[in-house]
This record gives sequence, structure tokens and C-alpha cells, in this order.
Amino acid sequence: MRIMSTLGGRTKSNSVPQDVKEGHFAVVAVAAGGDEPNKRFIVPLGCLTHPSFQRLLEQAAEEYGFDHNGALTVPCRPSELEGILAEQINWTSFKTMVHSY
Repeated sequence: MRIMSTLGGRTKSNSVPQDVKEGHFAVVAVAAGGDEPNKRFIVPLGCLTHPSFQRLLEQAAEEYGFDHNGALTVPCRPSELEGILAEQINWTSFKTMVHSY
């Protein structure tokens, strides 16, 4: 899958990684202090409406800003993000979509 966007009159092409299926997006959980390794999650779009996930998005905007390419980076421990996802979805079915960095 390829995404085409126009930026300032020029066209930019971005490849979407193979493991990011339609209706999903990539999130990298980055723990402060490095107490856990960073992990990349493939998350269903429906999680965007979950209040806990929205708080993480607000923290990410404050920490990293909005001008960012690639996976969405959130400032939280990977185990914390797993807990948030478990509240929202049947996370055990998505555990295979997690990669440590």
C-alpha cells in the first residue's frame, strides 16, 4: 500500500509497512529512563477514541510535537500501553503484532 500526499506543491510518496494492515496504525512506546525496551505496536484505529489513549496522544503532542513521520511515538512504558490496549480490545489476539527495538 502506498500513500500519496501533497506538501507545498510537491508530491511525496510514503510506503506503509507490510505489517500495518488497513484499519490499523503503528505506535512506538518509549519508556522514560530506558527502564523497558521500546516496543512497536500495531493498533486498531478504534483505540483512538479510548480516553486513556487520547491522554497518551496529548502527552505525545507535548513531548514530540506534531511534525513527525513514521510510527506514532508515545511517552509511556510498553507494559502501560499493553494495559491500555487490553482495556479497549482483546489484546491477546494482537500480541503477535508487537516488536521490541
